[in-house]
Amino acid sequence: MVASDAFAEFLREQLAPLGHVTMRRMFGKSGVFCDGVMLGMVTDNTFYVRVDEQNRETFKEAASSPPLNYAKHGHTIDLAFWRVPDRLFDETDEFVAWAQAALAAAHRVAAKRDRPSPPKRKTPAKSR
Repeated sequence: MVASDAFAEFLREQLAPLGHVTMRRMFGKSGVFCDGVMLGMVTDNTFYVRVDEQNRETFKEAASSPPLNYAKHGHTIDLAFWRVPDRLFDETDEFVAWAQAALAAAHRVAAKRDRPSPPKRKTPAKSR
């Protein structure tokens, strides 16, 4: 389920210190973007932030909740998005700090995607 209009507006206001925040429907959820980079997702008005190896310690409180996931062929696939604790919605500075850490992870993911693939090595033709 995508973010309600009220929740989407709340997130845009809270995340405004990071840059231009937009939301886009994706796979029945809402992707949360800052300046074109996806830092989080919303489903059922629950905000999840992007996690990677470098920010996992920052988000250790969120590790007690299941990550954002989906079912595929009878299996659950966990995504690299962890639920933001509800208490952070009353702690604006800490909420923004979490979002900044998620945005940094989003930039690292984007950088990996934008990196050109190494050229394929040509194998010498076999002599007959």
